[in-house]
Amino acid sequence: MRNGEGATRMGLVIPFLIVTLIWGSTWIVIRGQLGVVPVSWSVTYRFLVGAVTMLAVARATGVPLRIRRQDYLFVAVAGFVTFVANYNLVYLAEQHVTSGVVAVIFSLLVVSNAILGWIFLRQPLSRAFLIGSAVAMLGVGLLFAHEWHAGDRAPHDAILGVVMTLVAVVSASIGNVMQAARRARAMPMQALIGWAMLCGAVIDGLFAWAFDGPPRFDGRGVYIAGLLYLGVIASAIAFWLYFNLIRQIGPARGGYVNVLVPVIAMGLSTVFEGYRWSAEAIAGGVLVLIGLVLAMRARSPAR
Repeated sequence: MRNGEGATRMGLVIPFLIVTLIWGSTWIVIRGQLGVVPVSWSVTYRFLVGAVTMLAVARATGVPLRIRRQDYLFVAVAGFVTFVANYNLVYLAEQHVTSGVVAVIFSLLVVSNAILGWIFLRQPLSRAFLIGSAVAMLGVGLLFAHEWHAGDRAPHDAILGVVMTLVAVVSASIGNVMQAARRARAMPMQALIGWAMLCGAVIDGLFAWAFDGPPRFDGRGVYIAGLLYLGVIASAIAFWLYFNLIRQIGPARGGYVNVLVPVIAMGLSTVFEGYRWSAEAIAGGVLVLIGLVLAMRARSPAR
């Protein structure tokens, strides 16, 4: 029995760590996407590549791609909140505040997931999870304070960026909770993600054309390689692993991926950019990790 429980735990820990590392590293790749191509078109290309990849994998592995007519609207809404509103707002927010502030605020997704999961999925949360989350949020607060002081934006500009990020958090949280809903569980995971991502890419393209004009592309190798990484690895594979986690452990604990992402990002920045950790940043990172351990050791997030 213990061996079976250990295998189950590792089956959750490994994808959790993989998704965290992937999303924690995307900022390095996204820098190569900026410049020639408008951000809105880069987002469109990313999810178009992701959708094609996911649907191709589903077809190759024999997963049914057909979606019931009554599920069309569900898939379209999931695609909009997850792959349109969420990402476009994040990219727009980074024009007003630093990417570090955005990443730290986005870790509040775990709180939003817990609240929406409790409201819509009837998933009450254990005391251990709540205590762990409180500790982690204290750590997030310290990280936020550090990143906020590190920025040099005007107050009204910073407030606009924070509001955009908070709306993106709620949008992403809605998509997370939808993945744990009974209707989503009735659909093959690859087909649901593939079609939702394709719907999102189409809407992203319409948005891009309306605000940034006709499509533009960058033929540089760094741009194409980055696009493939973001589309295949950070979108198709990462979202498949992430949504599968949400279905197994619930949106609240699954949201802890986003709590660790800024810590991973800061760690990578230390290696590649010479980022220097302040005392409050170190304390915040430690508290985040302690809170993660406490919350994830809770016996059941849904009881």
